Amino acid sequence: MQSMASFTRTTRLALLLAIFALTGCATQKSLYAWNDYSPQVYQYLKEGGGSADGQVLALEKGIEQASAQNAKLPPGYYAHLGLLYLNTGHSDKAIAAWNREKDLFPESTQYIDYLMNNMKKNGS
Repeated sequence: MQSMASFTRTTRLALLLAIFALTGCATQKSLYAWNDYSPQVYQYLKEGGGSADGQVLALEKGIEQASAQNAKLPPGYYAHLGLLYLNTGHSDKAIAAWNREKDLFPESTQYIDYLMNNMKKNGS
């Protein structure tokens, strides 16, 4: 009879641990504040640039939200925003956004420098 009570106690303990483990996984916070970033990139690619002004506003709003939440934006966020700025004729803002991308993600330096050099070659 005692082995049955031990089995039940062990089963309950295992079940309780499993619940805690699953609960811990379900509440894990994302490393980055994605906000509307993914839908904006999709829209940009789908429409070939499309309504860049609206996308700029959405991404700028995402920056404000992330700042208010003290959250990090994902890699590529400022790079994409820079491309949108360039498409809307704001090359100074594009350079600022790209420099911010390089500051946050130094591994992007080569790509960002490529974008900046192309911009200069094209006279933007």
